[in-house]
Amino acid sequence: MTDPAELYQAVADETSRVLVANDDAVELLTIALLTDGHVILEGVPGVAKTTIARLFASAIDLEYNRIQMMPDVLPADVTGTHVYRESTGEFQLQRGPVFANVVMVDEINRATPKTQSALLEAMQEGQVTIEGDTHQLPTPFIVVATQNPIEMEGTFELPKAQRDRFQFKLDIDIPDRDDERTILDRFERDPDLTAEDVESVVSVEELYEAADAVRDVHVAEPVREYLLDVVAGTRSNSQIAYGASPRATLALLHVSKARAAIRDRDYVIPDDVKALARPTLVHRLVLEADTELADVSPEHVVDDVLDGVEPPGSETEVEPARPPSTDTTD
Repeated sequence: MTDPAELYQAVADETSRVLVANDDAVELLTIALLTDGHVILEGVPGVAKTTIARLFASAIDLEYNRIQMMPDVLPADVTGTHVYRESTGEFQLQRGPVFANVVMVDEINRATPKTQSALLEAMQEGQVTIEGDTHQLPTPFIVVATQNPIEMEGTFELPKAQRDRFQFKLDIDIPDRDDERTILDRFERDPDLTAEDVESVVSVEELYEAADAVRDVHVAEPVREYLLDVVAGTRSNSQIAYGASPRATLALLHVSKARAAIRDRDYVIPDDVKALARPTLVHRLVLEADTELADVSPEHVVDDVLDGVEPPGSETEVEPARPPSTDTTD
């Protein structure tokens, strides 16, 4: 299964055996994994943030570890440390939970800045340094962090440098009435339904092959210019003190290619850029003080930026050029 569209559909179908009404989250996690990104899921308690990550890991046969962040969690509790073994008289490396393919960092903003920073090297370099020694992390590697937006006491806001390492930020909302009824019916019929009931439908090898296909997706020059204009708009908007970084530009390019691929296209259209601009940019922006005091959300500001940038022409105008036909028949 090297086709990204088939891979995504297989993962979405399998996770939907347990998960209800979180298609956007599964899509963004798939895109992030195909492009070496990391994701923040934000939502009130009980909306299945942790479950989403667990199901996703199960569907792709990836090793999964969960870290519950609290103010007393130390960097060594994340990365690991050397432990003295009396039986051998030697120190042995005890690897931390960051050594996994999918690392769920629950309530990341409850950890102190020092502990939060222990994830920076892992997220950027795919490695950790423990007592001077560098250790490579498993591949693929993705951090899925959660935040609770309503309980801010005892939390530490992520610094901009850390937020910029996350490819996406996605809000997980309360399901609507029909979806909640589906949840009730499904778990009333099968109250023991868990992530363990989800089977692996994609191998790591297939994931790598699909990622290679994503890299081959074509981006026409007008779409590149549109993408650059969107990012530049975050730097000139009067509501924004600090706009998106070049890392955000690259991220938006890569995820747009992945979105095109999982929709069975080998070229990017402006809608790919527009659809992913909000989850790619909202957490990277620093708003002006007056904007924050006016209670204007980063999502609203990104929408304003998108409204101010004219996209290129229709879908047919951004397709890659095709070789001329050699058919000479009438």
